[in-house]
Amino acid sequence: MATRKTSSGSSFVERHGLWTAEQSAAAREVARAIKRHRLELVRFSFADQHGVLRGKTVVAGEAERLMRAGVNLTTTLLAKDTSHRTVFPVFTAGGGFGMPEMEGGGDFVMIADPSTFRVLPWADRTGWMLCDIYFTNGKPVPFSTRQIARTALAQAAQAGFDFMSGLEVEFHLFRIDNPRLAPSDATWPAEPADVSLVTQGFQYLTETRFDQIDPVLDILRRHIVALGLPLRSLEIELGPSQCEFTFAADTGLLPADQMILFRAAMKQVARRHGYLVSFMCRPGLPNLFSSGWHLHQSLLDRRTGKNLFRSGNDRDVLSPLARHYMAGLIAHACAAAAFTTPTINGYKRYRAYSLAPDRAIWARDNRGVMLRVLGEPGDPATHIENRVGEPMANPYLYVASQIHAGLDGIARKLDPGPSADTPYETRAEPLPKSLAEALAALRDDTLFVTKFGAGFVDYYCRIKEAEIARFRQSEKDDDPEITRWEQKEYFDFF
Repeated sequence: MATRKTSSGSSFVERHGLWTAEQSAAAREVARAIKRHRLELVRFSFADQHGVLRGKTVVAGEAERLMRAGVNLTTTLLAKDTSHRTVFPVFTAGGGFGMPEMEGGGDFVMIADPSTFRVLPWADRTGWMLCDIYFTNGKPVPFSTRQIARTALAQAAQAGFDFMSGLEVEFHLFRIDNPRLAPSDATWPAEPADVSLVTQGFQYLTETRFDQIDPVLDILRRHIVALGLPLRSLEIELGPSQCEFTFAADTGLLPADQMILFRAAMKQVARRHGYLVSFMCRPGLPNLFSSGWHLHQSLLDRRTGKNLFRSGNDRDVLSPLARHYMAGLIAHACAAAAFTTPTINGYKRYRAYSLAPDRAIWARDNRGVMLRVLGEPGDPATHIENRVGEPMANPYLYVASQIHAGLDGIARKLDPGPSADTPYETRAEPLPKSLAEALAALRDDTLFVTKFGAGFVDYYCRIKEAEIARFRQSEKDDDPEITRWEQKEYFDFF
């Protein structure tokens, strides 16, 4: 990890030594890029506890100074559930967190990571940077999920590994018929837009269905590529108006950062053209199918770059280290579900015979299991695809959960057991049936409580438990397969 040095300089960054030498150099290049592109605005954003971007937009003339001075936001943003309600008593001693920094809705500081700078292709003369967050005294905010992922990656590095991951993300694309902007629709959460399909579905990967949606996908594709995201494929999924984008794998924090920007870009670009992209797992509309987020992953030797999941013989697909890693994912699957499937709606996806997992098992090239092993003996691209996640997951927590679980499997030399070639008949631990079950498993998982920190686990669970409590209050009024509560809560939020 690159070192940071404190100094007696005048800016917030300098006083607290928050940038590496590489970031300082990147900041100088950002200043030049702002002038070169004649930008007028720059968005400073951070990914909140849900993986949703929040921040402020500043005029370009202030951006260079604010990169170093920081941009202040209210700490109540860190206390909100998916309805954007503050669920901690912030005006009490300690703000409900037992921390004076969280009292009274005071400020925290966003510090830009200049290496993430982009010129947004859909917003006129507008730049963008992802930020890390600190208290006004310079201490890192312990609820920063980007920092949690960075810590997990550092622990992998200390063990001699680079974590490599690739994104495979499903979503729904709709035409907006009525944006529901009447004052009476401005409830909390707001009434979701009325939408119609762009394809009728049920023709998996047919070129006909792709061509029907291509005029819209092409707009999205061009903007995603213009952002520099490593898009590999655009695919038509089975369900109506359901698509999938896949991305090239990379190491470290980059794929998680890319997921944050990808989701935001897709929603913003689509909306500007009269469409709505939803990463909600199972929208509450007739005939729709659940969407998943499959995280492809492997470990590389930090010294040689060699794929450590590749077997050393012509019989086995996975190395012994990879099997131990996979066993760790299985051992902690129920606790990790709180991060990989963080919404009430996401648990509607775990069904037998549905191309989604319902238990913690693995198999070679089988889409019914949680962990699908891909590759051949000696294949340098051998890796594991975890099919458990939903597209609404916070990517930093998703990644961190995989690293901590996998490293634990390696440290304890766990055995994943035999391949589950009949996945929906294999006797194995079931995945949680609800978010409440997943949170209980998280609180009981000693490794995760230690690695994520007891304070963070309690914070995260309290936010999610507030979400569950509101859902349970609504159930008596509305109890179809997908409730109206879920549709209002998640459909346009993610």
